[in-house]
Amino acid sequence: MTHMVNPSVVRKIMKERGFNTKKRFGQNFLIDQNIVQKIVASANLEESDWVLEIGPGLGALTTLMAQVAKRVVAMEIDRDLVAILEELIQEPRIKIVEGDALALDWAELLQGAGWQGEPLKLVANLPYYLTTPLIMKALESDLPFVDVVVMVQREVADRILADPASKDYGVLSLAVQYYAQPSLVLKVPRTVFMPAPNVDSAVVHLQPRPPQVEAPKEQLFEVIRASFQQRRKTVRNALKPLVAEWGLSSEDLDRALAAVQLEPTIRGERLSLEDFNRLTKELMKEV
Repeated sequence: MTHMVNPSVVRKIMKERGFNTKKRFGQNFLIDQNIVQKIVASANLEESDWVLEIGPGLGALTTLMAQVAKRVVAMEIDRDLVAILEELIQEPRIKIVEGDALALDWAELLQGAGWQGEPLKLVANLPYYLTTPLIMKALESDLPFVDVVVMVQREVADRILADPASKDYGVLSLAVQYYAQPSLVLKVPRTVFMPAPNVDSAVVHLQPRPPQVEAPKEQLFEVIRASFQQRRKTVRNALKPLVAEWGLSSEDLDRALAAVQLEPTIRGERLSLEDFNRLTKELMKEV
């Protein structure tokens, strides 16, 4: 199925079946075999692995992964594309499922396909309009993902990988760090897609891990979100409304900041996940 990344073959398949890509589903087919191979290699597939794929397109990644993995379960929202995939792909290791990946119950889907707890990986060329919700669904799920490899819009990759004090650093950076160790696999130019999107992309690898912090998750992210709600505000001013909701005073907030050695004039964009962890734990002592 390596020909499925050949532009002329892709055009021929689409023309013969009267298929046009649908902007509402963010359909952009990858037409570069080298990039397809690098994405699959970054997932570190083994013979015992099950792979959950979101948005298989015309199956270029799907079929390559199925050469190694035990089973590939691919979710596709477009019923017209599902019909083409079922016609083109006659591989028992691949199961195509029609449905919205954001709405589907992934555990139920996998178990229905015969998954019994084997090593599980997620690989996806994510639709840009659903990138963040799908990443968070994967990371927040109870599924034991070993590797998560996703193609995303370049600016989203920059936000995922950002360090404190950089312009891209924010809630998404910290949310991903809470659940996983992120790294860049490769940058992908818009020219290797059909049709070409208006932006460049990047592939990121997320290595799921247990949270590295002890603060209660709900309160931790309340503090994080409040700190970034207005980026130019100091942490002290940004957190005043939140601590008031918690029944704390400005003096309690000042004591907590002093206890973790954070200047009240510092902005949230300069705090690491560990800084937010220490501050949240200190504030919780006052509640």
